[in-house]
Amino acid sequence: MFSKTVPLEKGSKKLINAWASYDWANSVYSLVISSSIFPIYYGSLFQEIKTINFFGSPIKYTAMISFITAFAFIIISIITPILSGIADYTGNKKKFMKFFVYLGSFSCIGLYWFDLKTIYLGLTFYFFALIGLWSSLTFYNSYLPDIAYPEQQNRASARGYSMGYIGSVILLLFNLSMVMNPELYGIDGSKADASMLAMKYSFISVGIWWALFSQISFFYLPKGNLINKITKDVLWNGFKELKIVLDQLMENIRLKRFLIAFFLYSMSLQTVLLIATYFGEAEIQWSNSSEKTIGLIVAILLIQIVAIFGAILTARASERFGNLTVLIVINIIWAFLCIRAFYIHTPTEFYLIAGLVGMVMGGLQSLSRATYSKYLPTTNDTASFFSFYSVTEKIAIIFGMIMFGTIDQITGSMRNSILFFAVLFIAGVILLLRVPRHN
Repeated sequence: MFSKTVPLEKGSKKLINAWASYDWANSVYSLVISSSIFPIYYGSLFQEIKTINFFGSPIKYTAMISFITAFAFIIISIITPILSGIADYTGNKKKFMKFFVYLGSFSCIGLYWFDLKTIYLGLTFYFFALIGLWSSLTFYNSYLPDIAYPEQQNRASARGYSMGYIGSVILLLFNLSMVMNPELYGIDGSKADASMLAMKYSFISVGIWWALFSQISFFYLPKGNLINKITKDVLWNGFKELKIVLDQLMENIRLKRFLIAFFLYSMSLQTVLLIATYFGEAEIQWSNSSEKTIGLIVAILLIQIVAIFGAILTARASERFGNLTVLIVINIIWAFLCIRAFYIHTPTEFYLIAGLVGMVMGGLQSLSRATYSKYLPTTNDTASFFSFYSVTEKIAIIFGMIMFGTIDQITGSMRNSILFFAVLFIAGVILLLRVPRHN
């Protein structure tokens, strides 16, 4: 199926493209499941019933999905250090990456059975799909310093995000045509029922796409060359490695301050991205359900298309002005967008915000990953350092989603949560200003 020279040289275009192709593979989850079709499907299920009976307590459906997401990231934060420690010790990150790719992709297929009658089963599949995606990204991100030299990492990281945007848009367009014109695909029934069934088929397409295109990365990425065997002590190696990483961070002022800033603005960024479509579904004044479905997907497509150029422009800007300067500017823009989102009500306003989000969404993620990679001390233990980065990101999401769900549940509106996250972006700016430009 593929041809390669074993092993591919670090810094080679072929190896970098093979690494970046995993963004092409997994980003369909982020777009179709996290951002567009699943939130629309989920919202449609609860058009009449707005709460879920959870162990006798009524929980607002939007708050429920945020709590499930937070719980998933608690589990991810616990298992990531353990698995990263084993991966470092045995020298085979690829096996662990494969396991979580298949866990996530098969869970996406399982979302086909997500219904009001099987709400707990559906939420379980949603839970495991999240674990599969984010755990696989821990190992994927840790390959960046292994496959690219420092001067290549900004563009390599941006290339991954750009490939992800392109691939996910292609699949979303296919799924959109299936949802809007189910009869063309032989899906029978009333328009509403057929569209809902088409959304279920979309979940299956995500699982297949994710597993299929991951094979490119699996084929080319280096396996590792250590042959250590797993012992009972290895299970705790990850936490020991994190302690070692933490000790090194305490001595590295630049990396320590950057990670604190990253924690705060990542808390806002990841939470906003995870709940954006739920916000549009519940808070924007759509004239009817058809306009809502089309409008939300169009907005998400707009974000993805603009984000392709945003990630590239961010990488180029960082080469001219420096990573920290660009990160500060992007955080300021994000704070403005959150404040503006608090006041929007119409579809037109929602589209405008979506376009601006696209410009800064991928740039902040891509540049944060590349900046962290550049700030790392010289080490062969990249998995543990990126495990620490990953755990930091996951804990930020846990806090973010719990805050969002709590504010949403208490106030009955997601708008108050969005305004709170603007404050965190501003705090991120202040902390980034304290990061030394040089060691």
